[in-house]
Amino acid sequence: MIKSMHAVRAFPVIYVVLFAAVLFATLGRAMTSDVEYTKAGNESLRLDACAPAADSSRPRPVAILIHGGGWMGGSKANAENKLWAGALEKANFAWFAINYRLAPAHRWPACLDDVRAAIRWVKTHAADYNGDPSRIVLFGYSAGGQLASLAALTAQPDMRVMAVVGCAPVTDFEQDLPVRGGLSVSLQNLFGLAPEKNPLSAPTLKLLRENSPLNAIASARSKGVLPRFLIIQGDADKTVPHQQSLNFQNRLCEAGGICDIITIPGGQHRIGDWEKYAPDWRDKLLSWLQSNVCGE
Repeated sequence: MIKSMHAVRAFPVIYVVLFAAVLFATLGRAMTSDVEYTKAGNESLRLDACAPAADSSRPRPVAILIHGGGWMGGSKANAENKLWAGALEKANFAWFAINYRLAPAHRWPACLDDVRAAIRWVKTHAADYNGDPSRIVLFGYSAGGQLASLAALTAQPDMRVMAVVGCAPVTDFEQDLPVRGGLSVSLQNLFGLAPEKNPLSAPTLKLLRENSPLNAIASARSKGVLPRFLIIQGDADKTVPHQQSLNFQNRLCEAGGICDIITIPGGQHRIGDWEKYAPDWRDKLLSWLQSNVCGE
């Protein structure tokens, strides 16, 4: 009787375990958390990885996810990474969500150096996660979009990436200075600058221009590292003006590059609200990835 009771109680547990194993095998994806991709001094920088099932015909494309947070906050657990993950898994990408050093404890270019280190690590280890190091897409939101764009446009040929997806990315530090009246707190903390009102000093303006993705396009073209771009942004964004994205698109296309824009009508800066204005924006992202990266 006791054995029978144990059998009855154990069966549902075994069933759940077996069902989970079958489901996992069907989905064929493996999650790995907190993998160290580099050390900066004594600080260990880590990423989370999601590997798709092995494809005997061809390794899968790869995404590196770079969170937002004004260069001062956020982590690889940010909401935008979770929003992107669904489209990436439908497209059967391998993906890596990274942490990077934050201001003001770590000034520029610490965060950019970390993104470059992550690209180098992923290129070296992509195959271990069933990924194709020749098909890397950088995803970045807001400040992360600036890092993704600048890392791609200033890459050396051996660190070239295939594409960038920028969600409300900062592409021009100079464009909205008249609206802000001077340096934002974020830029003061990022670059270690004192508060300045317009007009900015020549050294400050030079620093902002040098680190604006908009101004790195010509050099990227001459080096042969110009990636294709997709920008997704709300046209009511009050944090990063939508005009920045339009200006960036014009400059990139003039240089012979590809830059598509998905506009969220009425959407503001907060990516978590975009579905209210454009419920299909992630479907459009998926379609773009399939056409421009997956080649399927």
